Amino acid sequence: MTQGQTSAIDLTLGDLARLEEVVDREALSDVCRSFFELFGLSIRVLSKDGTLLADVHQEREICQYVNRLPAGAAACARTVAQVKTATPDGAPVLLPCFTGGRYRVEPIRYQGRQVGRFVIGPYLPAETRAVPRSLLEIDPGVVDDDALRALAEMPRVRPETAGRLAAHFRKVVDLLLFSSHRAHLTSEMHVASVREGYRELAEKTANLQQAYNRLKELDKLKSNFLATVSHELRTPLTSIIGYSEMLEAGIAGDLAGEQREFVETIRRKGDHLLALITSLLDLSKLEQGALRLQREPLSPKALLDEIVTTFMPRAREKSVSISVDAADDLPAVDGDPVRLRQVLSNLADNAMKFTPEGGSIMLRAVETDLVGGEDGEMGMVLMAAARPAIRFEVADSGAGMKQEELTRIFDAFYQVDGSSTREHGGAGLGLSIVKRLVNAHEGEIHVTSEVDVGTTFSVTLPAVETDL
Repeated sequence: MTQGQTSAIDLTLGDLARLEEVVDREALSDVCRSFFELFGLSIRVLSKDGTLLADVHQEREICQYVNRLPAGAAACARTVAQVKTATPDGAPVLLPCFTGGRYRVEPIRYQGRQVGRFVIGPYLPAETRAVPRSLLEIDPGVVDDDALRALAEMPRVRPETAGRLAAHFRKVVDLLLFSSHRAHLTSEMHVASVREGYRELAEKTANLQQAYNRLKELDKLKSNFLATVSHELRTPLTSIIGYSEMLEAGIAGDLAGEQREFVETIRRKGDHLLALITSLLDLSKLEQGALRLQREPLSPKALLDEIVTTFMPRAREKSVSISVDAADDLPAVDGDPVRLRQVLSNLADNAMKFTPEGGSIMLRAVETDLVGGEDGEMGMVLMAAARPAIRFEVADSGAGMKQEELTRIFDAFYQVDGSSTREHGGAGLGLSIVKRLVNAHEGEIHVTSEVDVGTTFSVTLPAVETDL
């Protein structure tokens, strides 16, 4: 059995291993002091292995007298050593001193086990009237009258009185031990509980760290896989699209009606697949932090006008009105022109997908302030200084979304309608890329939506700060 197992068993059973581990020494000393003040008797408390835990005594005049004698000091040392090593086994041990005094050594038992002992004395038996022969024989220099006068100062106790005093002290010590042991046991149980809780927490933390490291490794492998596959797919796909365009242009000869239709379908689907592969590459670069922004001042209204021009043919085809609401004198946005067009195009494309015939799409830009990041803590937001910014809004009158879906729409590959029969295509990467690009620009993105009413995406980006 290991030491840890032994401690656990002792703690569970409430066993008292060592007296000095649980007893309150200050309280024990106070008890001994009260005993001495009441009865005038010296008292010492020792643990099972002889460690002195409390000692309240007064050196008697007879002890001072004999210690001045050459042989007396040696005899006194032998008596003290005998008292210290006395081991009462269930019953008190009475040890005589050569001075005529007596020591009473009593066992301290707790829960059926002896855990220590206490010593009362020295004291004279009440019947002592003369100098004992043992004291006269200890040294030739002993003077009867001086020895008798010194002995008279030592307290006298009858045997039955000494027994009652010892029993009284034992009861007080029992109460003190019971209180100290229970307090110690409660403390140990609390420590054991805290230690076990810490062990479980450390184990869970280690498991979480291991799972986190594994997820990071898998995420890195996934990103590398996407980048590799996308790159390897894009090269042959570019050739497919290029040859399709050449066939459409008639470089290989004129095409019949169905042939042209088939080639147009190949080229259109190739463009769609190329856009998907490009999105995968962009996502991989954003996750790895490999995407570099080329920032420059950009006109908000010019950006929105360009997006509307791009989507106008689709809007007319679907009978959807698309318009811009932005002042010409808005401050410039500090951003990458290619990536900001990608952000706004993705939002406009979503709006176009989910807006029914006869609906409307509004692209708006207004001046505002930007304080911190959307994931920043409230304290940091309160301490941060406001920065001039431009808020872009893409609002549609489409199908809208449920509130519980709004927290997930920026997750990669998530689609509001994930069924195999969904009406609108796509891989669910557009909004995830948009959010990451906005974050890369130190901006914020928010969405509000209501089913059958419409959706509004708001993108807030830092403006170019001008010197006053």
